[in-house]
Amino acid sequence: MADRKRHVILGSGPAGMAAIETIREIDGGASQITLVSAEEPYARMVLPYWVAGEIPEAQVAIGDAASLERLGVTGVFGKRAAALEPTERRLILDDGTTLPYDELLIATGSRAVKPPIEGLERPGVTCLWTREDARTAIERLGDDAKGKKASLLGAGFIGFIILNALHKLGLELTVIEREDQVLPRMLDAQGAAIVEQWLTDRGVTIHTGMSLAKVGDGPDGRVAADDLVEADLLVVATGIAANTEWLKSSGIELSADGGILVDARLRSSVPGVSAAGDCACGPDVLGFQRAVHPIQPTAVEHGRLAGTNMAGRDAVYHGSLLTNVLDVCGLHCVSTGLWRGEGDLETVAVADAARSSYRKLVFDGDRLVGTILTGRADDTTMLNDVGMAKGLIETRAALGKWKDHLAAQPHDLRRVYLASGVGAVLARRRSTGAPARARGFRHGGLTPAPAAANRGAGHDAIVSTRPSPYEGATPVVGLGKGKSG
Repeated sequence: MADRKRHVILGSGPAGMAAIETIREIDGGASQITLVSAEEPYARMVLPYWVAGEIPEAQVAIGDAASLERLGVTGVFGKRAAALEPTERRLILDDGTTLPYDELLIATGSRAVKPPIEGLERPGVTCLWTREDARTAIERLGDDAKGKKASLLGAGFIGFIILNALHKLGLELTVIEREDQVLPRMLDAQGAAIVEQWLTDRGVTIHTGMSLAKVGDGPDGRVAADDLVEADLLVVATGIAANTEWLKSSGIELSADGGILVDARLRSSVPGVSAAGDCACGPDVLGFQRAVHPIQPTAVEHGRLAGTNMAGRDAVYHGSLLTNVLDVCGLHCVSTGLWRGEGDLETVAVADAARSSYRKLVFDGDRLVGTILTGRADDTTMLNDVGMAKGLIETRAALGKWKDHLAAQPHDLRRVYLASGVGAVLARRRSTGAPARARGFRHGGLTPAPAAANRGAGHDAIVSTRPSPYEGATPVVGLGKGKSG
């Protein structure tokens, strides 16, 4: 009997766990899988829900000992990678342990980066990035956090996810951002202004164009800094970096921002080593240079595709699309693709200040390549528009005469989506050669309800391969879903 193939998965986040489950779907247990991680499997993006008291700690897990045993996985936890010997195909851990492998997936994710400000290591200051960070913050705020004070250093995507959780607890909140606007890497100035007004109206104090010089002790055990901060909790959310510093002498090619450069099969520059998730710099669906997209959907896609190839099949990645979806204390914000609209790109923007609504569409010729949607849930995420815009961008659909209609009526995405046939294109797409499956792990062993066999005419209209009733039709101004203003 031939020796079993040895897979080593480094990292137990969404990318690593997706790779493991995909390998097992294909090989049925024929290979050896060793999972190495400093922490046990959990989803980082779920931590704010735990902090807000909306879920128990157990529900942050995306795997446990029983699920790993069912998958035939050997877990090595509490260890980190220290070095890689790719020629010998050996991974060296921080305790000196050597793990030989045939295929290695590096899915080490990213870490929070603190700015060089004195005092950020003192109690009461946290990045709220790890499970232990969240536990410490919960303990510091106590059982009744309402009325306590929290400050956030950094008003980016991650910072505002945490802001939303703390707002649900009823804390008095202050935000400090060194850029001239909030969410500078997600929204343009007009969208950010709507967000800032929304937060101000809800009692959140915002300081843009400012930073901190030094953090020290305040009264009653609080944290204090300059004249801006006196808080029970100071959250530092000023950026992240890929966990790849240990690869500097490995021979693996890294991008300028530290991501592992991978091809369309998620393979690195050395044989037998793949990468996925926040630490991977891979293909961009819009066809530009490779990029690090540190979002969970990309991590899962990466993991599934890398796992497929590690299991012996040949799967080619269509590329990731940077999409951020954020709830800012009840105001929903979404940006996708080339939302800045720079260079020769055409931009259409409409706003309704009374509804805190803003919609921006960016076109390259007759193709939609970027969007910003900001507003209440029924103007954004409760519509199909977010997914439809993403589909139009991801497939690079040529809209023809429907492009002018969409530019004139930015709220009428549905008819443009149907006319383009994008739903059918996405329904047929199989990057890994098989349909996506629900994850095998469920908290408490719960089983999700089966999908409805008949999803209804509305669903069929979107994904049908038959010609759309709008194909060949002439767009008529005024028949859209809501007029722009």
